[in-house]
Amino acid sequence: MTDAVLTKKLADHVTLVTINRADARNAVNGDVAQGMERAVDATESDPDCWVVVLTGAGDIAFSAGADLKAVSQGGGSALGTAKGGFAGFVHRQRTKPWIAAVNGFALAGGCEIALACDLIVAIEEAAFGLPEVKRGLVAGAGGLYRLPRALPKALALELIMTGDRLDAKRALHYGLVNRLVPRAQLIDEALKLAAAICENAPISVRESLRIARQALDHTDAELRELSAVSSRTVAATEDYKEGPRAFIEKRPPRWVGR
Repeated sequence: MTDAVLTKKLADHVTLVTINRADARNAVNGDVAQGMERAVDATESDPDCWVVVLTGAGDIAFSAGADLKAVSQGGGSALGTAKGGFAGFVHRQRTKPWIAAVNGFALAGGCEIALACDLIVAIEEAAFGLPEVKRGLVAGAGGLYRLPRALPKALALELIMTGDRLDAKRALHYGLVNRLVPRAQLIDEALKLAAAICENAPISVRESLRIARQALDHTDAELRELSAVSSRTVAATEDYKEGPRAFIEKRPPRWVGR
């Protein structure tokens, strides 16, 4: 049996995670949910992993969302986990940055997986959408609140209520996507973005991201306090001393992640 999720450590502190069900358009079944949870566990516990790139196998889909065949056979409850929610991922607390490398359409739960990542690189043929209303369903894996945060409200509401798709060019125009590239360049571009993040102090990146992820969930006063806590955390690290030292010595910093 082929692993439903592949995890590969690359050079320079990057891990590549692949949803590996190309024949099923990378739809999420119980094996994918468990595999994604293991991938998050592994990357979170690995001090050498600073950034994660997530993609789908094949040339058609990043993910088609829930595996309706598994659902029809009574396996719907297995499509999520207690820690991560749908796909073992969309509600999971994570400290590392995740970049979605969208290699085709990302629809329904597949779109929600991409939205749960921090950045998105996509091919020119990619498309995004929450078509649940076309099937009498509700997008319950975060898409209904993450999409209006990522797009202008009117556009997000239109997509949610019509179930129509957003093509990659419009997704780039409205800021849902960070980079749009030809298919052959997708993984290289995602890794290039990951490398740019890895040039920075990893704990500083994680603490900065922790605050940014909560930017719409708290008052300014609460966010100031959270930022102060992060500043104290970073100030206690070796990298906090290395950054200014490298600047004074006119050399690239040598981050150690502690």
